[in-house]
Amino acid sequence: MNRTAKAQTSEASLLGVIAALVALLCVLPMVAVAVTALSGGLDTVSSLWATVLPRYIGTTLALVALVAGGTLALGTVTAGLVTLTDFPGRRWIEVLLVLPLAFPAYVLAYAYTHLLDHPGIVQSTLRAVTGWGPRDYWFPEIRSLGGAAAMLTLVLYPYVYLLTRAALLGQAASPYHAARALGRTAIGAFVAVVLPLARPAIAAGVLLATMETIADFGTVSYFGVQTFATGIYTSWFSMFDRIGAAQLSLGLLGFALLLATLERLSRSHQRYHSGRRHERLPRVRLTGGMGWAAAALCAVPILLGFAVPTVALTAMGIGSGQDLLSDRYLGFVRNSVTLAGTAAAVTVLAALTVGYFHRVRATRASALMLHAGRLGYAVPGGVIAVGLLVPFALFDNALDAWLTQTFGISTGLLFTGSIWVLVMAYVIRFLAAALGAYEGGQAAINPNLDMAARVLGKSSYATLRTVYLPLLRPSLFTALLIVFVDVMKELPATLIMRPFDFDTLAVQAHRLAADERLEGAAVPSLVIVAVGLLPVLLLIRRLRH
Repeated sequence: MNRTAKAQTSEASLLGVIAALVALLCVLPMVAVAVTALSGGLDTVSSLWATVLPRYIGTTLALVALVAGGTLALGTVTAGLVTLTDFPGRRWIEVLLVLPLAFPAYVLAYAYTHLLDHPGIVQSTLRAVTGWGPRDYWFPEIRSLGGAAAMLTLVLYPYVYLLTRAALLGQAASPYHAARALGRTAIGAFVAVVLPLARPAIAAGVLLATMETIADFGTVSYFGVQTFATGIYTSWFSMFDRIGAAQLSLGLLGFALLLATLERLSRSHQRYHSGRRHERLPRVRLTGGMGWAAAALCAVPILLGFAVPTVALTAMGIGSGQDLLSDRYLGFVRNSVTLAGTAAAVTVLAALTVGYFHRVRATRASALMLHAGRLGYAVPGGVIAVGLLVPFALFDNALDAWLTQTFGISTGLLFTGSIWVLVMAYVIRFLAAALGAYEGGQAAINPNLDMAARVLGKSSYATLRTVYLPLLRPSLFTALLIVFVDVMKELPATLIMRPFDFDTLAVQAHRLAADERLEGAAVPSLVIVAVGLLPVLLLIRRLRH
C-alpha cells in the first residue's frame, strides 16, 4: 500500500470514529430513558396509571387529533387553491403562507392571550361597548385544549402546505385530463385522481405537524393543558421523581418514534414527477366573488398566524417600556446567540462528518450512523434532556466519589448543568435538520468528482477541503441558519438543562408569561420571531424563483 492510500485509509478511519461517536451520542438519550424507566419496575407505572397517566394520554391524543385535523384542512385547502386556481393576489399569497413558520407556538399563545383572555383587549372592549358583566356573555376560553390546538395549527400548517404544494406542482396533467375525458367534472377529477396522488405528501406533512405537537411544551404549559411534555417537567422539577419522568419520557418516545416511522413510510410512497418533462395541472381562473373569496380564505391563516400576533406583540413591547439595550436584556441576547451559535456550529460539523463519511465509505455501518443522526428530530426536547441528565449525573457522582475517596478532592457536578451538555442536547435534537440540508447539497455533486480526486491522489480530507466545501457552502450555511433559529426557539430542553442563572430569550419570555407579565414577555418574543424570520425569508425567496 503506497503512502497516499495509507493516508486515505487513516483519514477515513478517523472520520468513521468521529461519525460513530456522533451516532452513539444520538442514541444515548433513548437508551438511558429506556434503562431508567425499566429499572423502576411496575410499581411506579401503577402509581402513574392510578393518578395522571390516563389524563396525559387522553389530552395528548386529543391535542394530536385536533392539530392533525386543523393542519390537514388549512394546509391542503390553501395548497390546492394557490396551485390549481388563479385569483387576485395569488402570487403574493402563495409565498406569504409560510410566514407563520417564524413564530414558535408559545409566542403566538402569549399574543392571543393578551388579546382574547378575560382582561384582554377584545373582551374588555366588548364589555365597555355593551355594558355587559363577565357573566352576561359567553366567550371561547383561550387557555384550553382548543386554544392550544389553534395556536399549534396556525404555526404548523405550513408543513402540510409546502409538501402538498410540491406534490401538486409535480403532478402530470395526463391523469386529470383522462378523468375529464371519461366524464368527470373538474372537482370530481380532483377528488378521484389528483388528491390520491398527493396523499403521501399530505400524510407526511400532517405527521410532521403531529411530531412537533407532542414535543411542544411552552404552549401547553402556559395554557395549563396537561400532556406528556408537561408531565415530564412536573415529575422532574416539582416531584423530583427521576424514575417517573423517565417512564413518561419512554411513553412519549415510543409515540414519537411511531409517528417518525409513519412519516418516513409516507415519504417513501411520494412520487412527485415522472422521468420526463410533462404538462402541469391546469389552473382554473376564479373571477368575481369566487376569486375574492379564495383570496380571503387564503389570507386568513396569514393574518391570524403572522400579522395579528406581530402587531399585538409590537404594541405590547412598546407598552412595556423595556429597554432592549439594557445590560439585562443584552445578557439574554448574548446567552441566546452564544448558545445558538455554538450549537449550530457543532451540529453542522457533526452533520458534515457523518454525511461525508457515508459518501467516502458507503457501508451498512455508515448508513446506520446516518439513521441514528436522524432519530433526534423525532425525540422531544424534554425526553432528550432527561436522557442526558440521568447518565451524566451518574457519571458526575461516581467521579466525585472516587476523587474524594482517592485524593480528597470534590469535583461536584462537572458535566450536569453545564453548557456543553446542553449543546449536546441541541446537537441530538437538530442534527436531522442539518443532515437534510447537507444531503440536499451533496446530491447535486457529481460522483465523478470523487473518482477524479482519487485518481489525482487526493486524500479524503483534501477532497473535502478543495472540492466539497466550496460546493457545499450554500447548503452548510442553510443548515447553520436553520439550527441557529431552532436553538433560539427551543424551550423544554433549555429549561431543564440550562446552567444556574443562565437565561435565554426563550426562557425569559416563558418566565415573564408564567408570571402574567405578558407585555414584558413581548420584548424577548419579538426578538425570537425576528430571528425566526431569517430562514422563512430564504424559503420565500426560493418559492418565488
